[in-house]
This record gives sequence, C-alpha cells and structure tokens, in this order.
Amino acid sequence: MIKFLDLQKITEQHTLEIHEAVSRVIDSGWYLQGSENDLFEQNYSNYIGSKYTIGCANGLDALIWIFRAYIEMGIMKPGDEIIVPANTYIASILAITENGLKPVLIEPKLETYQIDENQIESAITPKTKAILIVHLYGQCAYNQKIGEICKTHNLKLVEDNAQAHGCLYNGKKTGSIGDAAGHSFYPGKNLGAFGDAGAVTTNDVELAKIIRSLANYGSSKKYVFKYTGRNSRLDEIQAVVLNVKLKYIDREKEARKKVAKYYIENISNPKIILPEISDWNSHVFHIFPVRCEKRDTLQNFLTENGVQTLIHYPIPPHKQECYKDWNNLSFPVTEQIHKEELSLPMSPVLTEDEMKYVVEIINRFEV
Repeated sequence: MIKFLDLQKITEQHTLEIHEAVSRVIDSGWYLQGSENDLFEQNYSNYIGSKYTIGCANGLDALIWIFRAYIEMGIMKPGDEIIVPANTYIASILAITENGLKPVLIEPKLETYQIDENQIESAITPKTKAILIVHLYGQCAYNQKIGEICKTHNLKLVEDNAQAHGCLYNGKKTGSIGDAAGHSFYPGKNLGAFGDAGAVTTNDVELAKIIRSLANYGSSKKYVFKYTGRNSRLDEIQAVVLNVKLKYIDREKEARKKVAKYYIENISNPKIILPEISDWNSHVFHIFPVRCEKRDTLQNFLTENGVQTLIHYPIPPHKQECYKDWNNLSFPVTEQIHKEELSLPMSPVLTEDEMKYVVEIINRFEV
C-alpha cells in the first residue's frame, strides 16, 4: 500500500538530530517555557517574517487566542461578525464561535478552493470586524483585493496558516501577511511536531503579550491573573522537534512541488479534475486535491489497487450536527467540493516509482 502520508519515513530522515535534541531536554530537567521554546519562537519568527511567535498547545487554540485577545483589547465583542470561507476545516469556525463571535460563511472559488474575494464585500455589515482567510491545502488565499477590502472597511485580517508553512505571496510568507496568524504543527502538517502543537505569529506587541498571558492561565506574572485564561503551552520537547524539522522545511517543500508537478503533468484521465496552479511559489502542497464526480468509487478503486487516499473534507461545516442551526443553509460550490474532493498521496518522501504507480492507477480508472 502506498501510504497517503508516511510519517515514519519522514521522521527517519531526522532521527539522529531529534534524538539528540530530545535527550538534551530530558537531561536539562526543564520541560516547559524554557530556552528551547524561546529558541523555536525566535527561529519561527525569523522564518515567517514576523516580530513575534507565541507557542501554544495546538492550531485551534492559536486561532481562539487571536480572537479572544482582540476581545480583551476592545477591538471585538461577542456578537461581532467574522467573514470566513464556507469550505474550511471545522477548526476555523470553532475558533470564532468559541469566542461568541458570528461566522459569516463565504463561498470559495471552485478553481482554487480559496475564498472568493468577489463575494466578500456584499457580506460586510456594521458588525463585521475581521476576515479570516484560510490557506487551504497549502495554497495562498490572500490577494490584493482582500487587502484593499480590509483597509477600506477597517477590518482585521487573520490568517489560518495551519496548512501552509512556507507558502509565499509576492515573496512574503503566509503567516506574516495579516494582522495575526494561527499555525498548527499537528504531526501530519508540513512542519509537524510529535504531538499537538501550535503558534500565533503577529507584529502587534500588545496582541502578542495578551495571547501569551491567555495561554498561560491568564497570567504574565506567577500567581497573578489578569485574564481568565487556559493552559495552552508549547512544551520543550515539541519545541526541539520543531526546531530540527524547521531547518528542512524548504527542502521538503520543493520535494512536494516535484510530486505535484508530476501529478499535474501525467494524470490524463478526463474524469479527474486537477488543481489549477497559477503561481508555484504560492502553494506548498500540504494536500494534493483532485475532484471527481464519482469520488467514492474512485477512492475505492485506488484502495483496491494499493493507493491510500483521504477526503478533505466529507462534510462541510454548515452541514455538521454541532452547527445544526445552519443545516438548512445552501452553499452549492462548497457542497460540490466536499462531495467531489479526494486527496492523493503527498509527502516529501514519495518516490518516483510510487508517483508513477499512483498516476498509472488513476489513469486506468473508468466508470
């Protein structure tokens, strides 16, 4: 079976360095909020191009803290509206509703799966306070028009950069384009830890200070609590693992592009709709999504022939039971994507023989 993502093989590339780094933490006797965390935050800030990185427990918390901090700053209040793509992963939506804010769902473009900037302005009301763009599948969602909309309407621009570490827009990395960004280091991400981990990046010093306090029980001084926070900290072991893997992220990004180019140049089955790539620097291929009207049949066919695939994602947020008040809403483009999308094997360790086999099998698919 060709794995969708072979994490063991990816880790094997860095085994010695990771063992040495983890041993250093174990021997130090300091496991939280120490020098390794500080070093990762500095290295990640340098990589992304932001002044501040605040490590936290996971990518969802990173987004939650951004909106919570804006509420603490008086920039937002419960009931305010946040524009967000309708076809995102549930975490983007959860971060908004967790703070008592209201998600305003916007359809994506079918060609790119990214938020349709031409539908944003008509959804803005006096309660709109921010646009949350999601660099879904590793592709940059930002464009000049979104920036102009934020400036014209005095809106915060928040990035969900959970899937797009190292992605570029005009030479600038996603995660440094907006006012703040949430990052996930879930093991399967392009920059993955050995468990859950996340971070916020921003150039706003006040926002950074508040987020650091919120993620530390609401405290910036031991036993003194300014906010009703939670425990959401990046531990030292995850920090050293990320520091090791960060050194190789650009090399692995190029390996992912090689896989994507091979797929695009060689998948010729007319039943398969390939992603449209206008700028190869604006995509890091966390996921390689294709679409097919007979998606489930295609997935079964690939599985039977030894190719593992995943669906990102089978049910859109507005059709989930946890948001049952939205279940009667209609977002045709989003629903089409969720009905047709299938993710092919994608990783920096996929071999040429494996790529060729995936293409051979998918080109043989008939209905």
